[in-house]
Amino acid sequence: MSKKSSVSIQDYPKDANGRVSFSKIPEIMEIPNLLAVQLESFANFLQSDVPIDRRKNQGLENVFRAVFPIESPKGKYVLEYHGYIIGEAKYSEEECKERDLTFAAPLKARMRLVIKDEDPDSKEKKIKDIIQSEVFLGEIPLLTPKGTFIINGAERVIVSQLHRSPGVFFGDEIHPNGKRLFNARIIPYRGSWVEFAIDINDVMFVNIDRRRKMPVTVLLKAMGFDTNQAILLLFNQSENIKIGARPGKKDEELIGRVCIQDLINKKTGEVLMEAAQPLTADHITKLREAKVTQIPVIKYAENQGPEDDVVLKTLQKDNCPDQETALKKIYNLIRPGDPPNLETAKALLGRMFFNPKRYDLASVGRHKINRRLKLDIAGNQTTLDPK
Repeated sequence: MSKKSSVSIQDYPKDANGRVSFSKIPEIMEIPNLLAVQLESFANFLQSDVPIDRRKNQGLENVFRAVFPIESPKGKYVLEYHGYIIGEAKYSEEECKERDLTFAAPLKARMRLVIKDEDPDSKEKKIKDIIQSEVFLGEIPLLTPKGTFIINGAERVIVSQLHRSPGVFFGDEIHPNGKRLFNARIIPYRGSWVEFAIDINDVMFVNIDRRRKMPVTVLLKAMGFDTNQAILLLFNQSENIKIGARPGKKDEELIGRVCIQDLINKKTGEVLMEAAQPLTADHITKLREAKVTQIPVIKYAENQGPEDDVVLKTLQKDNCPDQETALKKIYNLIRPGDPPNLETAKALLGRMFFNPKRYDLASVGRHKINRRLKLDIAGNQTTLDPK
Protein backbone atom coordinates (compact mmCIF):
# COMPACT_ATOMS: atom_id res chain seq x y z
CA MET A 1 0.00 0.00 0.00
CA SER A 2 1.15 3.52 -0.76
CA LYS A 3 1.96 5.86 2.09
CA LYS A 4 -0.65 8.50 2.91
CA SER A 5 0.22 12.19 2.84
CA SER A 6 1.33 13.65 6.17
CA VAL A 7 -0.75 16.82 5.65
CA SER A 8 -2.94 17.57 8.68
CA ILE A 9 -5.92 19.88 9.07
CA GLN A 10 -3.65 22.48 10.64
CA ASP A 11 -1.86 22.89 7.30
CA TYR A 12 -4.97 24.23 5.56
CA PRO A 13 -5.49 28.02 5.49
CA LYS A 14 -8.03 29.72 7.78
CA ASP A 15 -10.27 32.72 7.20
CA ALA A 16 -10.73 35.78 9.48
CA ASN A 17 -13.19 33.88 11.71
CA GLY A 18 -10.74 31.02 12.26
CA ARG A 19 -12.63 28.60 10.03
CA VAL A 20 -10.59 26.12 7.99
CA SER A 21 -10.83 26.64 4.24
CA PHE A 22 -10.54 23.62 1.95
CA SER A 23 -10.73 25.68 -1.24
CA LYS A 24 -6.96 25.59 -1.66
CA ILE A 25 -4.83 22.49 -1.22
CA PRO A 26 -1.37 23.15 0.26
CA GLU A 27 1.64 22.21 -1.85
CA ILE A 28 3.30 18.99 -0.74
CA MET A 29 6.24 19.26 -3.15
CA GLU A 30 7.50 21.76 -5.68
CA ILE A 31 6.30 21.15 -9.23
CA PRO A 32 9.35 20.27 -11.40
CA ASN A 33 10.17 22.12 -14.58
CA LEU A 34 8.61 19.83 -17.18
CA LEU A 35 10.53 21.56 -19.98
CA ALA A 36 13.92 20.91 -18.40
CA VAL A 37 14.56 17.79 -20.51
CA GLN A 38 14.13 19.64 -23.81
CA LEU A 39 16.04 22.74 -22.68
CA GLU A 40 18.99 20.81 -21.26
CA SER A 41 19.11 18.50 -24.27
CA PHE A 42 19.28 21.40 -26.72
CA ALA A 43 21.91 23.16 -24.59
CA ASN A 44 24.04 19.99 -24.68
CA PHE A 45 23.51 19.81 -28.44
CA LEU A 46 24.77 23.35 -29.10
CA GLN A 47 27.35 23.72 -26.27
CA SER A 48 27.30 27.43 -27.10
CA ASP A 49 28.48 28.41 -23.59
CA VAL A 50 31.43 25.98 -23.68
CA PRO A 51 34.81 27.20 -25.03
CA ILE A 52 35.66 25.82 -28.47
CA ASP A 53 38.63 23.79 -27.24
CA ARG A 54 36.65 22.20 -24.39
CA ARG A 55 33.55 21.00 -26.21
CA LYS A 56 32.64 17.33 -25.89
CA ASN A 57 32.27 15.13 -28.94
CA GLN A 58 28.47 15.25 -28.90
CA GLY A 59 25.63 17.04 -30.64
CA LEU A 60 26.61 19.58 -33.26
CA GLU A 61 30.31 19.12 -32.48
CA ASN A 62 30.01 15.41 -33.25
CA VAL A 63 28.39 16.18 -36.60
CA PHE A 64 31.30 18.34 -37.69
CA ARG A 65 33.93 15.88 -36.47
CA ALA A 66 32.21 13.03 -38.30
CA VAL A 67 32.42 14.90 -41.62
CA PHE A 68 35.82 16.57 -41.41
CA PRO A 69 38.61 16.46 -42.43
CA ILE A 70 37.74 16.21 -46.12
CA GLU A 71 40.60 15.21 -48.41
CA SER A 72 40.84 15.45 -52.18
CA PRO A 73 41.29 12.15 -54.11
CA LYS A 74 45.02 12.73 -54.66
CA GLY A 75 45.59 14.17 -51.20
CA LYS A 76 46.67 17.61 -52.40
CA TYR A 77 43.92 19.50 -50.55
CA VAL A 78 42.72 18.82 -46.99
CA LEU A 79 39.86 20.81 -45.46
CA GLU A 80 40.08 20.74 -41.66
CA TYR A 81 37.53 21.80 -39.04
CA HIS A 82 38.58 23.77 -35.95
CA GLY A 83 35.38 24.62 -34.10
CA TYR A 84 32.14 26.50 -34.71
CA ILE A 85 30.75 29.83 -33.50
CA ILE A 86 27.08 30.61 -32.83
CA GLY A 87 26.26 34.32 -33.03
CA GLU A 88 23.39 36.32 -31.57
CA ALA A 89 19.88 36.18 -32.96
CA LYS A 90 19.14 39.17 -35.19
CA TYR A 91 15.50 39.47 -34.09
CA SER A 92 13.81 38.79 -30.77
CA GLU A 93 11.11 36.16 -30.29
CA GLU A 94 8.30 38.72 -30.43
CA GLU A 95 9.70 40.33 -33.58
CA CYS A 96 9.90 36.94 -35.29
CA LYS A 97 6.24 36.25 -34.47
CA GLU A 98 5.11 39.66 -35.70
CA ARG A 99 7.17 39.63 -38.92
CA ASP A 100 6.76 35.91 -39.76
CA LEU A 101 10.48 35.23 -39.34
CA THR A 102 12.48 32.32 -37.95
CA PHE A 103 14.07 32.75 -34.53
CA ALA A 104 17.62 31.69 -35.40
CA ALA A 105 21.29 32.61 -34.98
CA PRO A 106 24.13 32.63 -37.53
CA LEU A 107 26.38 29.56 -37.54
CA LYS A 108 30.02 29.93 -38.55
CA ALA A 109 32.78 27.32 -38.67
CA ARG A 110 36.50 27.87 -38.39
CA MET A 111 37.98 26.06 -41.37
CA ARG A 112 41.54 25.53 -42.51
CA LEU A 113 42.51 24.54 -46.06
CA VAL A 114 45.87 22.77 -46.21
CA ILE A 115 47.49 22.71 -49.64
CA LYS A 116 50.21 20.13 -50.09
CA ASP A 117 53.00 19.98 -52.65
CA GLU A 118 52.49 17.57 -55.55
CA ASP A 119 55.73 15.61 -55.58
CA PRO A 120 55.27 12.11 -57.02
CA ASP A 121 58.68 11.00 -55.71
CA SER A 122 57.95 12.01 -52.11
CA LYS A 123 56.15 9.58 -49.79
CA GLU A 124 55.08 12.36 -47.41
CA LYS A 125 53.73 15.45 -49.12
CA LYS A 126 55.05 18.74 -47.78
CA ILE A 127 52.65 21.52 -46.81
CA LYS A 128 52.74 24.24 -49.44
CA ASP A 129 50.20 26.70 -48.05
CA ILE A 130 47.55 27.03 -45.31
CA ILE A 131 44.44 29.19 -45.62
CA GLN A 132 42.31 29.84 -42.52
CA SER A 133 38.91 31.47 -42.48
CA GLU A 134 35.55 31.61 -40.71
CA VAL A 135 32.92 30.22 -43.05
CA PHE A 136 29.27 31.22 -42.70
CA LEU A 137 27.21 28.02 -43.01
CA GLY A 138 23.72 29.38 -42.45
CA GLU A 139 21.35 30.03 -39.58
CA ILE A 140 20.46 27.50 -36.93
CA PRO A 141 17.03 27.71 -35.20
CA LEU A 142 17.16 28.45 -31.47
CA LEU A 143 15.00 27.02 -28.71
CA THR A 144 12.95 29.51 -26.73
CA PRO A 145 12.69 29.34 -22.90
CA LYS A 146 9.23 27.81 -23.43
CA GLY A 147 10.74 24.84 -25.29
CA THR A 148 9.47 25.89 -28.73
CA PHE A 149 10.98 26.88 -32.07
CA ILE A 150 9.65 29.86 -34.02
CA ILE A 151 9.63 28.96 -37.71
CA ASN A 152 8.29 31.60 -40.12
CA GLY A 153 6.46 33.28 -37.26
CA ALA A 154 4.72 30.12 -36.01
CA GLU A 155 5.73 28.32 -32.81
CA ARG A 156 6.62 24.67 -33.30
CA VAL A 157 7.49 21.94 -30.83
CA ILE A 158 9.50 18.74 -31.16
CA VAL A 159 7.55 15.63 -30.20
CA SER A 160 9.72 13.03 -28.48
CA GLN A 161 9.51 9.62 -30.10
CA LEU A 162 10.70 6.22 -28.92
CA HIS A 163 12.88 4.17 -31.23
CA ARG A 164 15.12 1.15 -30.90
CA SER A 165 18.52 2.25 -29.66
CA PRO A 166 21.77 0.97 -31.21
CA GLY A 167 23.25 -2.27 -29.91
CA VAL A 168 22.90 -6.02 -30.25
CA PHE A 169 19.53 -7.73 -29.86
CA PHE A 170 18.69 -11.44 -29.54
CA GLY A 171 15.45 -13.21 -30.28
CA ASP A 172 13.91 -16.56 -31.10
CA GLU A 173 10.90 -18.06 -32.82
CA ILE A 174 9.22 -21.43 -32.94
CA HIS A 175 9.24 -23.27 -36.29
CA PRO A 176 6.00 -25.04 -37.30
CA ASN A 177 7.70 -28.38 -36.56
CA GLY A 178 8.28 -27.22 -32.96
CA LYS A 179 12.00 -26.46 -33.22
CA ARG A 180 13.26 -23.30 -31.56
CA LEU A 181 15.24 -21.08 -33.93
CA PHE A 182 17.46 -18.26 -32.64
CA ASN A 183 18.32 -14.96 -34.30
CA ALA A 184 20.27 -11.79 -33.54
CA ARG A 185 20.89 -8.42 -35.10
CA ILE A 186 23.46 -5.64 -34.73
CA ILE A 187 21.80 -2.25 -35.12
CA PRO A 188 24.12 0.75 -35.52
CA TYR A 189 23.30 4.41 -35.06
CA ARG A 190 24.44 4.91 -38.65
CA GLY A 191 25.38 2.25 -41.16
CA SER A 192 24.44 -1.23 -42.37
CA TRP A 193 22.25 -3.55 -40.32
CA VAL A 194 23.60 -7.08 -39.82
CA GLU A 195 21.12 -9.85 -39.02
CA PHE A 196 21.92 -13.42 -38.02
CA ALA A 197 19.55 -16.38 -38.07
CA ILE A 198 19.77 -20.15 -37.60
CA ASP A 199 17.65 -22.24 -39.94
CA ILE A 200 16.00 -25.58 -39.31
CA ASN A 201 19.18 -27.43 -40.33
CA ASP A 202 21.27 -25.62 -37.67
CA VAL A 203 23.09 -23.53 -40.28
CA MET A 204 23.68 -19.90 -39.35
CA PHE A 205 23.16 -17.29 -42.07
CA VAL A 206 23.92 -13.58 -42.13
CA ASN A 207 21.95 -10.89 -43.90
CA ILE A 208 23.51 -7.46 -44.60
CA ASP A 209 20.97 -4.66 -45.16
CA ARG A 210 18.30 -7.29 -45.83
CA ARG A 211 19.89 -8.53 -49.02
CA ARG A 212 20.34 -12.16 -50.02
CA LYS A 213 21.54 -14.25 -47.08
CA MET A 214 24.81 -16.17 -46.98
CA PRO A 215 26.59 -18.43 -44.44
CA VAL A 216 27.96 -16.38 -41.56
CA THR A 217 31.40 -17.98 -42.01
CA VAL A 218 31.72 -16.09 -45.32
CA LEU A 219 31.61 -12.81 -43.38
CA LEU A 220 34.11 -14.12 -40.82
CA LYS A 221 36.52 -15.15 -43.57
CA ALA A 222 36.19 -11.75 -45.21
CA MET A 223 37.05 -10.09 -41.88
CA GLY A 224 40.33 -11.97 -41.57
CA PHE A 225 39.49 -15.40 -40.15
CA ASP A 226 40.27 -16.82 -43.56
CA THR A 227 40.52 -20.56 -42.81
CA ASN A 228 38.23 -23.19 -41.33
CA GLN A 229 40.86 -23.73 -38.68
CA ALA A 230 40.77 -20.09 -37.55
CA ILE A 231 36.98 -20.12 -37.33
CA LEU A 232 36.77 -23.41 -35.43
CA LEU A 233 39.34 -22.20 -32.89
CA LEU A 234 37.18 -19.11 -32.27
CA PHE A 235 34.21 -21.10 -31.01
CA ASN A 236 35.52 -24.49 -29.86
CA GLN A 237 37.96 -25.99 -27.43
CA SER A 238 40.40 -28.64 -28.62
CA GLU A 239 41.92 -31.81 -27.27
CA ASN A 240 44.50 -34.24 -28.59
CA ILE A 241 43.67 -37.85 -29.29
CA LYS A 242 46.30 -40.50 -29.85
CA ILE A 243 46.59 -42.91 -32.75
CA GLY A 244 47.91 -46.35 -31.99
CA ALA A 245 50.95 -47.68 -33.83
CA ARG A 246 48.83 -50.49 -35.25
CA PRO A 247 45.18 -50.75 -36.37
CA GLY A 248 42.85 -51.89 -33.64
CA LYS A 249 39.47 -51.46 -31.98
CA LYS A 250 40.53 -48.04 -30.70
CA ASP A 251 40.39 -46.73 -34.27
CA GLU A 252 36.61 -47.22 -34.24
CA GLU A 253 36.34 -44.81 -31.28
CA LEU A 254 38.22 -42.14 -33.25
CA ILE A 255 36.07 -42.31 -36.36
CA GLY A 256 33.70 -39.33 -36.54
CA ARG A 257 35.80 -37.01 -34.36
CA VAL A 258 36.24 -33.62 -36.07
CA CYS A 259 39.72 -32.29 -36.76
CA ILE A 260 40.07 -28.70 -35.53
CA GLN A 261 43.13 -27.73 -37.57
CA ASP A 262 44.92 -28.66 -40.78
CA LEU A 263 47.34 -31.56 -40.49
CA ILE A 264 50.35 -31.26 -42.79
CA ASN A 265 53.15 -33.71 -43.48
CA LYS A 266 56.22 -31.79 -42.36
CA LYS A 267 58.53 -33.65 -44.75
CA THR A 268 56.49 -33.44 -47.95
CA GLY A 269 54.19 -30.49 -47.20
CA GLU A 270 51.17 -32.59 -48.14
CA VAL A 271 47.89 -31.74 -46.46
CA LEU A 272 46.93 -34.97 -44.75
CA MET A 273 43.64 -33.72 -43.36
CA GLU A 274 41.84 -30.37 -43.40
CA ALA A 275 40.13 -28.69 -40.49
CA ALA A 276 36.39 -29.32 -40.03
CA GLN A 277 36.67 -32.82 -41.53
CA PRO A 278 35.48 -35.83 -39.52
CA LEU A 279 37.96 -38.66 -39.13
CA THR A 280 37.49 -41.71 -41.32
CA ALA A 281 39.31 -45.02 -41.48
CA ASP A 282 41.23 -43.80 -44.55
CA HIS A 283 42.36 -40.67 -42.67
CA ILE A 284 43.63 -42.74 -39.75
CA THR A 285 45.58 -45.01 -42.09
CA LYS A 286 47.17 -42.06 -43.91
CA LEU A 287 48.07 -40.34 -40.63
CA ARG A 288 49.57 -43.51 -39.23
CA GLU A 289 51.70 -43.93 -42.38
CA ALA A 290 52.92 -40.34 -41.95
CA LYS A 291 53.84 -41.22 -38.34
CA VAL A 292 51.34 -38.77 -36.85
CA THR A 293 50.64 -39.91 -33.31
CA GLN A 294 48.29 -37.16 -32.08
CA ILE A 295 45.34 -35.43 -33.74
CA PRO A 296 43.84 -32.13 -32.42
CA VAL A 297 40.05 -32.51 -32.47
CA ILE A 298 37.06 -30.50 -31.26
CA LYS A 299 36.27 -31.11 -27.61
CA TYR A 300 32.53 -31.33 -27.04
CA ALA A 301 30.67 -31.28 -23.76
CA GLU A 302 28.87 -34.34 -22.49
CA ASN A 303 25.84 -35.36 -24.57
CA GLN A 304 26.99 -33.13 -27.43
CA GLY A 305 28.65 -33.88 -30.72
CA PRO A 306 29.17 -32.71 -34.32
CA GLU A 307 25.44 -33.04 -34.95
CA ASP A 308 24.88 -30.12 -32.52
CA ASP A 309 27.70 -27.88 -33.79
CA VAL A 310 26.21 -24.87 -35.62
CA VAL A 311 29.61 -23.53 -36.71
CA LEU A 312 30.67 -26.88 -38.15
CA LYS A 313 27.44 -27.26 -40.12
CA THR A 314 27.77 -23.69 -41.40
CA LEU A 315 31.32 -24.38 -42.61
CA GLN A 316 30.06 -27.41 -44.49
CA LYS A 317 27.55 -25.15 -46.24
CA ASP A 318 30.21 -22.52 -47.02
CA ASN A 319 31.97 -22.85 -50.39
CA CYS A 320 34.47 -19.98 -49.95
CA PRO A 321 37.98 -21.45 -49.49
CA ASP A 322 39.77 -18.22 -48.53
CA GLN A 323 39.44 -14.52 -47.68
CA GLU A 324 39.67 -13.27 -51.27
CA THR A 325 36.75 -15.42 -52.42
CA ALA A 326 34.67 -14.34 -49.40
CA LEU A 327 35.38 -10.64 -50.03
CA LYS A 328 34.38 -10.91 -53.68
CA LYS A 329 31.20 -12.77 -52.76
CA ILE A 330 30.14 -10.00 -50.36
CA TYR A 331 31.04 -7.36 -52.96
CA ASN A 332 28.86 -9.07 -55.59
CA LEU A 333 26.05 -9.24 -53.05
CA ILE A 334 26.21 -5.52 -52.22
CA ARG A 335 27.03 -4.30 -55.74
CA PRO A 336 25.78 -6.86 -58.24
CA GLY A 337 27.02 -6.52 -61.81
CA ASP A 338 30.21 -4.67 -60.87
CA PRO A 339 33.23 -7.02 -61.30
CA PRO A 340 35.45 -6.67 -58.20
CA ASN A 341 39.11 -7.15 -57.48
CA LEU A 342 40.67 -7.87 -54.11
CA GLU A 343 41.45 -4.24 -53.26
CA THR A 344 38.01 -2.83 -54.12
CA ALA A 345 36.26 -5.68 -52.29
CA LYS A 346 38.39 -5.14 -49.18
CA ALA A 347 37.82 -1.38 -49.33
CA LEU A 348 34.04 -1.89 -49.53
CA LEU A 349 34.00 -4.07 -46.42
CA GLY A 350 36.18 -1.55 -44.59
CA ARG A 351 33.84 1.30 -45.45
CA MET A 352 30.79 -0.69 -44.39
CA PHE A 353 31.89 -1.72 -40.89
CA PHE A 354 35.25 -0.17 -39.95
CA ASN A 355 35.02 3.43 -41.18
CA PRO A 356 33.66 5.80 -38.47
CA LYS A 357 32.23 8.09 -41.14
CA ARG A 358 30.11 5.29 -42.63
CA TYR A 359 29.44 3.08 -39.61
CA ASP A 360 28.70 4.34 -36.11
CA LEU A 361 27.40 2.36 -33.14
CA ALA A 362 27.46 5.50 -30.95
CA SER A 363 28.50 5.32 -27.33
CA VAL A 364 25.17 3.74 -26.36
CA GLY A 365 25.53 0.94 -28.91
CA ARG A 366 29.13 0.20 -27.88
CA HIS A 367 28.12 0.11 -24.20
CA LYS A 368 25.24 -2.29 -24.86
CA ILE A 369 27.36 -4.60 -27.03
CA ASN A 370 30.13 -4.67 -24.41
CA ARG A 371 27.60 -5.50 -21.72
CA ARG A 372 25.71 -8.19 -23.64
CA LEU A 373 28.81 -9.90 -25.06
CA LYS A 374 31.03 -9.27 -22.00
CA LEU A 375 33.63 -7.32 -23.99
CA ASP A 376 36.09 -4.69 -22.83
CA ILE A 377 36.36 -2.37 -25.83
CA ALA A 378 36.85 1.36 -25.39
CA GLY A 379 33.67 3.41 -25.56
CA ASN A 380 35.09 5.73 -28.20
CA GLN A 381 35.47 2.83 -30.67
CA THR A 382 32.10 2.96 -32.35
CA THR A 383 32.86 0.64 -35.27
CA LEU A 384 32.85 -3.15 -35.28
CA ASP A 385 35.93 -4.93 -33.95
CA PRO A 386 36.78 -8.18 -35.76
CA LYS A 387 38.93 -9.29 -32.83
